[in-house]
Amino acid sequence: MKQITFLLTIVFSVVPLWSQSNAAPLGREAADAQRREAMVSALGEQVHQMDAELGDWADLHRYRSEDGKLAQTSDSKQRVVFYGDSITDSWGRSTGSFFPGKPYVNRGISGQTTPQMLVRFQQDVVHLHPAVVVVLAGTNDIAGNTGQSTPEMIEDNFASMAAIAKQSGIRMVIASILPASHYSWSPAIHPADEIRTVNRWLKQFCAQNGLVYLDYYDSMVDSQGGMREGYSSDGVHPTAEGYRVMTPLAEEAIQKALSTQ
Repeated sequence: MKQITFLLTIVFSVVPLWSQSNAAPLGREAADAQRREAMVSALGEQVHQMDAELGDWADLHRYRSEDGKLAQTSDSKQRVVFYGDSITDSWGRSTGSFFPGKPYVNRGISGQTTPQMLVRFQQDVVHLHPAVVVVLAGTNDIAGNTGQSTPEMIEDNFASMAAIAKQSGIRMVIASILPASHYSWSPAIHPADEIRTVNRWLKQFCAQNGLVYLDYYDSMVDSQGGMREGYSSDGVHPTAEGYRVMTPLAEEAIQKALSTQ
């Protein structure tokens, strides 16, 4: 909302500046008028886009249509939903291979944090009636994508998603946050220690609640708490090689979840 207010302030402060050029030649006035209209139109489009994003903060529209079609199918006994942020979103779409031939569904959305994922958990997970959900999230919370977030806030959101999954009869796999020593979009944040803190809690939470903990972290971390060389293109998002490391770990965790009563 602050961004929209800022843009509107620009619109209404810039427009009068153009109108002050009354002494300019007629041709220049016409050109100024055209530039003014173009700028106001462009800013208006930005305001409209930002307003739409605020109106769908959790990005529910992203998968709504696909979810509706998939929910009507009956072959959900072995369905697995991979639920997360850009690391999940990119898996098999822009990088790597996403479990060919398996009834696995990708419901990742780039940039999302756990509170956004909690909002869309019903639509994008529960309504698909999967046997298992694999949740990989938390790094964007630490990066501050939707505001400052403490480990306790992240943990609360995981606990809430786990409670919904249990009530809905869905087995849950919680993945460790992938290692990262920096965020290119939030350079002031040094996430390695907080990632380790949240991962310790996630592992303990899974043990205490009969959930499966999927440990990507130990297989991908370097000595500095970042991603091993070759496993990431930017220190956060896996390369094809990174996804090749993750794939058998995920499969093992899914099979373990399916074998539990």
